[in-house]
This record gives sequence, structure tokens and C-alpha cells, in this order.
Amino acid sequence: MKLKLIFLATLLASSGWAQAADLLETFRAAQANDPVFAAARAAQQAGQEKLAQGRSLLMPSVNLNANTTFNDLTTQFNPAFPPLLIGGTDRYNSNGYGVTLVQPLFREQNWVAYSESKLQVMQSDLQLKIAEQNLIVRVAQAYFDVLIAQDSVGLVGAQMNAISEQREQAKRNFEVGSATITDTLEAQARYDQTGAQEIAAKNNLEVKRGALQQLINTVPGELDPLGKEFKPEVPQPADMKKWVDEAQLSNLQLAVAQANAEIADKEVARNRGGNYPTVDLVANYSKNNANGGSFGIGTDTTSKTIGVQLNMPLFEGGAVNSKWREAEANRERAGQELENARRNAEQQTRQAYLGVVSGIAQVQALKQALTSSQSLLDATKLGQQVGVRTNLDVLNAQQQLFSTRRDLYQAQYDYLMSELRLKQAVGTLDIADLDKVNQALH
Repeated sequence: MKLKLIFLATLLASSGWAQAADLLETFRAAQANDPVFAAARAAQQAGQEKLAQGRSLLMPSVNLNANTTFNDLTTQFNPAFPPLLIGGTDRYNSNGYGVTLVQPLFREQNWVAYSESKLQVMQSDLQLKIAEQNLIVRVAQAYFDVLIAQDSVGLVGAQMNAISEQREQAKRNFEVGSATITDTLEAQARYDQTGAQEIAAKNNLEVKRGALQQLINTVPGELDPLGKEFKPEVPQPADMKKWVDEAQLSNLQLAVAQANAEIADKEVARNRGGNYPTVDLVANYSKNNANGGSFGIGTDTTSKTIGVQLNMPLFEGGAVNSKWREAEANRERAGQELENARRNAEQQTRQAYLGVVSGIAQVQALKQALTSSQSLLDATKLGQQVGVRTNLDVLNAQQQLFSTRRDLYQAQYDYLMSELRLKQAVGTLDIADLDKVNQALH
């Protein structure tokens, strides 16, 4: 027997089920393994390159060119030329190389694109923070989904045990003639119904475990449940308007929409710049060699130039004005999306705040209801003993007790999720908030 216990303990330890995992450990595992967050992290790294690309538009560009050419040249002179000029065929090779440097001096579009790149980098940082906050919420939701599924399985099992005891009592009463067969049949029917519920609850638990496993890329072990001394707290400040005002300043989705609106505004300026002239400093160095020519004489040529070049666009088939109008329309779209983001931030904050406040009231009410349901069950059992309550009354009282306990568990988890979503709505959700929730687990 001792060897069996040692083997079982070793098996549990090797499979990751020996030690309960808290919420923070689960989040760190998801942070390292969740593909959605990994994709967001890669997108942020890609976004950081926008600044270097925007800056490059203001920097000089240097190009090297080289060539080698085989020439087959046939020359015939007009008879009017002196007879000393004799035509013929020359075959020779020519080659050369050159370096060209262009330094933009005035390019309105490039300056606007550079300022856009700064906003794009800021956007990529915001998107990563949004992804991290979403991961916190997704991990917490998946974690609590497993816990409530475990609670449901435990409660259904406890309910089946209680119904089984009631069924056995009904059988004994029937055998001694103090009750009818109806009581036994009622208990058996309730037992069978609860058995079906247990199957569904166990299946749901496996589904929720699978969802958590998808986040952490490993089979989840035993999770820390909610402590019995858990007490929900009123959000501070206890003023919904102050939370809404903070969301208008700090909500991350709103900040992304604001950056989008600024980028759209700059796009209008950039496309307007398509009508502006450009001025560049241009320097060129080239060297060419030919070992033959029209008169059979080879040449070596070196050229050095430096100057300022002006380009003035006159007509490009209407493309510049079309892009300008497109940018104007996109600016209007970005403005409307910004307004929508502002309204969404307000709505999400209000909803989360009300979820926290109503969650507190619901938890308190269900705790009182649980006490009342237990008292009802005790009184109903006593009433059955003295003959004023039936077996069905006891079964119904048991059902009410277990349903109230399940509702209490769900209300507690919903409160914790509303608390996290409230912090997310105002853009301040971080690991410290998750750790606070983790303290409520044991």
C-alpha cells in the first residue's frame, strides 16, 4: 500500500498535478505561451521600425552604379569628307562606375511621414499594452471558469449524496409502512436527473480546462480556489463619474483611436504636399573607360559634379488630387472612429463599475440566502420527521440550497472579473491588480 502511494505521488508530481497553481503563475505561463500575445509582441517589435524608416526619408541616399559594355561600331564617312578619314569597324569594351549622393533639402511629404512614424511607434506600444491587459482578463476568465466548473461538479456530487440518503430513507419508511412508494420514486427520479447534470458538469469542466490549456500550452493542474474569508470591496473612488472621467483620459483603445485620428490628419498634409516642389542636394562622381572608339582611340573619363536640383510636379493624371481627397475622407472616418471609441470607453467603464457595485450587493444577498436556504432545509427535514413535510419538500429544499451555493460562487467570480474590467476600462490594469485578485485565492 505504501509503495502504491509513493508511485501515485510521483505520477502526480511528474504530470504537474501535485501542486496547486495560483493566478499569477498561470498568467506568467500564458504570457510565455499564448500565441495571441506572442503575435502582439512581434507586431510591437515590427512597429518600432517605423521610426527608423521615417527618419531615413530625411537622410542622404547614396547609390553605386557600375557597367561594362561590349561595343561593335561600324563607321562610313560621306565622300565629301577628305579621303584621310577612312571608315571601318571597331570592336572594343567600355566600362565605368559612379557614385551618386542625394540629400533632401525640402520635401514636405518626407517631414510629414517622419512625424507619422512617431505616432505609429506610439501606437505599437499601446497595442502591446492592450494585448497584455486582454491577456490578464482572458487568463482570469479562463481560470475562474475552471473554478466554477469544479465547484459545479463538487456541488452536483454533494447533491447526489444528499438525494441518495433521502432515497434510502424513503425506502426504509416504505418498508415499515410509514410512507408510500411515491416518496421513493420521487427521490429516484431526482437522483437520475442530478446524475445527468453531473455528466454535463464534468464535460463542462473538461471544456474549461481545455480553454485554459490553450492559453498556457500545458495541462492545467489543481487551481487555487477562492478563500472562504473573501469579502468584496467597494471601488475607490466610489463615484462612477470619476471613473468615467479617468477612462476618457487613460483608456488605451481611446488612445489608439486618437493616434489614428492624428495620423489621418497628417496624411492629408502629406498628400497635399504632393503638389509642392522638392529641392535636393545632388553630388555625383563617375569614372568611365573605353579601349576603343569611332577613331580607334581609347578614352578615360572622370566626372565630378555637385549641385542643387529642383523638381516641380505639374501634372500626374490627377493622382495627387485624388489621393488628397482620399486622405480627407479617411480623416473623417478616423474622426468618427475616435468618437465611437470615446463612447465605448464610457459605456465599458459604466458597465464595469455597475458590475462591481451590483456584484457586492449580489454576493451579500446570496450569502444571506445561503443561510436562509440551510435553515429551510433543516426545518423541512424536521417537518418531515413530524409528518408536516413530505419527501418532495426535502428534495426541493436541498435543490434550493445547492443552487444558491452555486449562484454565490458565480457571483463572487463575476465580481472579481468586473473589478479587473473596470481597471481595464480606465487603462490602468496591470500585474499588481492581478496580484490583488490572487490574494483572494488560497
